[in-house]
Amino acid sequence: MSAEKKLFLLDGHALVYRAHFAFINRPLINSKGVNTSAVMGFTRTLWDLMQEHKPSHIAVAFDLSTPTFRHEMYEPYKANREAQPEDIVVAIPYIEAIVKAFHIPIVTVDGYEADDVIGTLAKQAEKEGFTVYMVTPDKDFGQLVSDNIFLYRPSRQGNGVDIMGVPEILDKWKVARVEQVIDMLGLQGDSVDNIPGVPGIGPKTAAKLLAEFGSVENLVEQADKLKGKQRERLEEHREQALLSKKLAIIDTEAPIQFDAAQFQIDPPDKDRLADLFRELEFRSIARQILGEDGAPEAGAQGDLFAPQAPTEQPKESSSAPPAHSVANKNLANTEHQYFLAEKEEQIAALLQKLMDAPAFCFDTETTGLDATQAELVGMSFSMAPHEAYYVPVPAGFEAATRTVQQFKAVFEDESKEKIAQNLKYDALILRHYGIDVKGPYFDTMIAHYLLEPELRHGMDYMAETYLKYQPVAIEALIGKKGKGQKNMRDLLPADVLDYAAEDADITLQLKEYLAPKIKEEGFDALYRDIEAPLVRAIVNMEYEGIRIDAGFLNAYSIELSGQIDALEKEVHEMAGETFNVASPKQVGEILFDKMELPYRFKKTKSGQYSTSEEKLAELAAEYPIVDKILDYRGLTKLKSTYVDALPKLINPRTGRIHSSFNQALTATGRLSSNNPNLQNIPIRTPEGAKVREAFIPRDEDYVLLAADYSQIELRLIAEMSGDEAMLEAFQSGKDVHRATAARVFNVDYDAVTREHRYRAKTVNFALIYGAGATNLSQQLGIKRSEAKALIDQYFDRYPGLKGYMDQTVEQARNQGFVKTLMGRRRHLRDINSRNGVLRSHAERNAINTPIQGTAADLIKIAMVNINREFEQRKFKSKLILQVHDELVFDAHKDELETIMPIIEDKMVNAMPGLKVPILVEMGIGANWREAH
Repeated sequence: MSAEKKLFLLDGHALVYRAHFAFINRPLINSKGVNTSAVMGFTRTLWDLMQEHKPSHIAVAFDLSTPTFRHEMYEPYKANREAQPEDIVVAIPYIEAIVKAFHIPIVTVDGYEADDVIGTLAKQAEKEGFTVYMVTPDKDFGQLVSDNIFLYRPSRQGNGVDIMGVPEILDKWKVARVEQVIDMLGLQGDSVDNIPGVPGIGPKTAAKLLAEFGSVENLVEQADKLKGKQRERLEEHREQALLSKKLAIIDTEAPIQFDAAQFQIDPPDKDRLADLFRELEFRSIARQILGEDGAPEAGAQGDLFAPQAPTEQPKESSSAPPAHSVANKNLANTEHQYFLAEKEEQIAALLQKLMDAPAFCFDTETTGLDATQAELVGMSFSMAPHEAYYVPVPAGFEAATRTVQQFKAVFEDESKEKIAQNLKYDALILRHYGIDVKGPYFDTMIAHYLLEPELRHGMDYMAETYLKYQPVAIEALIGKKGKGQKNMRDLLPADVLDYAAEDADITLQLKEYLAPKIKEEGFDALYRDIEAPLVRAIVNMEYEGIRIDAGFLNAYSIELSGQIDALEKEVHEMAGETFNVASPKQVGEILFDKMELPYRFKKTKSGQYSTSEEKLAELAAEYPIVDKILDYRGLTKLKSTYVDALPKLINPRTGRIHSSFNQALTATGRLSSNNPNLQNIPIRTPEGAKVREAFIPRDEDYVLLAADYSQIELRLIAEMSGDEAMLEAFQSGKDVHRATAARVFNVDYDAVTREHRYRAKTVNFALIYGAGATNLSQQLGIKRSEAKALIDQYFDRYPGLKGYMDQTVEQARNQGFVKTLMGRRRHLRDINSRNGVLRSHAERNAINTPIQGTAADLIKIAMVNINREFEQRKFKSKLILQVHDELVFDAHKDELETIMPIIEDKMVNAMPGLKVPILVEMGIGANWREAH
């Protein structure tokens, strides 16, 4: 077989859908609001296979919107498919344009599906000596596989490409011959295509029956040889089984002829691809496919500050960014003046300019990304667009501090506005050198986050998108990631000048673009009163960090190892054999093949049993081995993620842990944390809660103080909905879950049982997150019909709540967004989607976001006000953590009586004028668990 004769046939619509839903939880949205997930995913798959496998011939098959012969055969064929998501409708013309720009033919046949077109071409090409790869996630193509025709399933979520030949198909489907894939589909059906199959026959049963009877036809002819229910089912659904098999057959006789010359790979139309990639705002993949021509050259410098190089005029347009770039400007074709300030007189002149300026933009160059460990290499400043200054900082803490301290007065001058991109990082770096960067702040990252919470907020992205300017890439200075990558400290100041000065210059220009937008959108108060001063509170919190008892965790790790080993032995005994309990594949085989536990779910993309926590939790109550496996997983994750990891995160400089809090990540406005992620410590289990014992005060003069909002989201939904019964429960100080149970189950408050309260509590919290009857039935372990009745009863008793939810969704449909009480906005792209899955997801977000977002705003305001009060009164006590609705303090014992009323006051009254009472619970202790 000639290596050159390789034909790749792509299943267009299947790949588009797969790409779209791969990004469903975090879609790729460009600055024009277009969801480019499907286009990006499809283009990536296409380019990867072209690079990896070097096809000689290629084509893409798409389905047409007209009915096919299968619809004539069976009207409900594919009838249960959700409407095509609007984002896919928008994506397909772009994908077709990209395919055409690659000079790849698009093949369709009226009355036939893409499957039939691919099947026909594959069989014809095979006869002409081609090796054929059918590129699709659709398992049904297994029926076409032969010695020279392969099923190519693209990589998803990093799990690698799966190329399946005859042996792999036989093993996957558990059949003796490839064509029996059709019989399998005929018996088990296919919910995706609405092929009915035979009720009650799943994959295992179908494989067993085919091993004995060979085909659907033989099976229905000899159904009398079967017993009981199986015989009844097959006799009753005989015609349905035969029809299902016919519907599952991929027709390899479609009216299309393979023409090798037509499908031969040709060079792409790079100009057309560049136009498309620029319009879609594709950056990295455009560089990969079209190259990196037009990289910026070194920029201009001026007299006093940089005598080592003359001022240069802007370069000709040939030095502009490449044609595919979103930007058309860069350092090479844009006039600018960047100055090096390293001599005494240069620094003195710069300081005078900074003192005269009402505001300045600044940026730091450092040796690393961790602000609590990195060293300063240099600082850049800009006070006017296209003009910036770079101050190199010498190595060694003392020498560096001497240079930096010259700028202390301007950084700590509260009359000057400080502008930066991710200001928190720079302020933390400077704090290490004895400089306290004082406000007011304008952080371009935070400002953009308020305007576009679901887009990216990096400086390069914003510069290209809004200024049409492509900044110098960091890789141009220090090289690509890997062993050969340099450190900023390794470079000469003159080499860093353009990169560093440009950062300050471009950030200043972004501020001039974003500040008016903040005003226009009505986010002024939200930014000024919450987000900007919160930066300072977070800087203080991260700078302080928290002390960890490493010895306690090391001892706990040994204890957990013993528990994990004991659980593993128990699982092996229950299974009757040893296997790797940490392997999802082996767990699936033991539970569902060997032990034959009921498997009611879809298999994974690679054909394995899904053993996710969610799936196993449904079986845990009934099967003790599953419960033990979940316990094993919980403890191993706890040990690796926290118990073993936390001691390694202790900062050698401070001896404490400094979690990084991200202010610009979640769409609801909540803070997130990482290194370590303190939001996810599983405190509901005793083993997880024990991890909190390792968080301790800084020394014996301190205790930890935890202050927690009580049931804040429920209180806020009562406030926002105005439901009288719910408001009354909070205002009277009753236990709200008990009060809910009394109303819903129609019993006296004092007669509420523990089970009643548990059910009411579950409903209260489930409905905040927009959960429906199915979700509630799983949480409570009851039938869906019971759950639905419970929800109906709940809304009957709380009509204000139901009215609020309906009204919120309706408003979201009309406006396209929802808002928190403080005016934070979240856009809901799919709120009017024809696709029910996407629409219901958007509806849940419409209900949840105003509540969760208002709770986020509330604790942020509290943090800002507490931080301000603590700073003004110079307390030794410090705010050190924020986790969900809880604030944790290193509280000096002598200050406890003073600070506790302040903390409570600032938390309770963060949003004055609420009808619902806000309750804060406080505790102190020798560790975080004790305090909480």
